[in-house]
Amino acid sequence: MRLKKAEREQMRLKYGGHCAYCGVVLVGNKWHEDHLEPIIRQPDKPTERPGNHNLANMMPACAPCNISKGRQTLEGWREWIAGHVNSLNNYHAIYRLAKSYGLIAETGAEVVFHFEKVTA
Repeated sequence: MRLKKAEREQMRLKYGGHCAYCGVVLVGNKWHEDHLEPIIRQPDKPTERPGNHNLANMMPACAPCNISKGRQTLEGWREWIAGHVNSLNNYHAIYRLAKSYGLIAETGAEVVFHFEKVTA
């Protein structure tokens, strides 16, 4: 299903022209149409979960969020993002150094997506 120009614009405005996930302003055509509940496309294989390919399941997303989310579920992606703090502490000395100088403050906050804040 390829979205018509009006449908794509309607989707972009779904959250006031912001990425449904991080909230950054979506500019021009440099944003993606993301499947909230993923579908899986692979070369030479049938699409998995094709029923998820519908307008109601589509979210406006900036390229970094859509690429990061990939084919993960929303909850899987939320956990994956939250887990990065441990990875940074364990494997990135420059992160630990910046934290020791007070440049980074870990909050322990939950990962809450933009669309959850504006529709709550």
